[in-house]
Amino acid sequence: VRATRDFVKKRPVTDYATQSGPMLVIDGQLHPKFRSDGTSRKSRDGVGVRKDGVAVFAISNGTVTFHAFARLFRDALGCDNALFLDGTISSLLAPAIGRNDDYWNLGPMIGVFRKRG
Repeated sequence: VRATRDFVKKRPVTDYATQSGPMLVIDGQLHPKFRSDGTSRKSRDGVGVRKDGVAVFAISNGTVTFHAFARLFRDALGCDNALFLDGTISSLLAPAIGRNDDYWNLGPMIGVFRKRG
């Protein structure tokens, strides 16, 4: 997870990539435009990477501010970098936790599968 400018500059080897934004956490710092007294509350989802290299995906159960969502990634999940993926049109299919959102026709999707063997 990195800012577009950093991605273009470093040109890392990738198999797949998606672009979204804004960045929630950049090198351990909250995005400078996010204010603790922000009033924009929406459903949000994002992805971050922990120090051990594990990708962490999160989706809110209700409406949250960008500041609060970014703090979740940095402070609770331990991500030095995190990216906002989408908001109001976000959906999650996770039968194991009883979640089957059916809000919108989906475009880009990210799937996570367990490796066999």
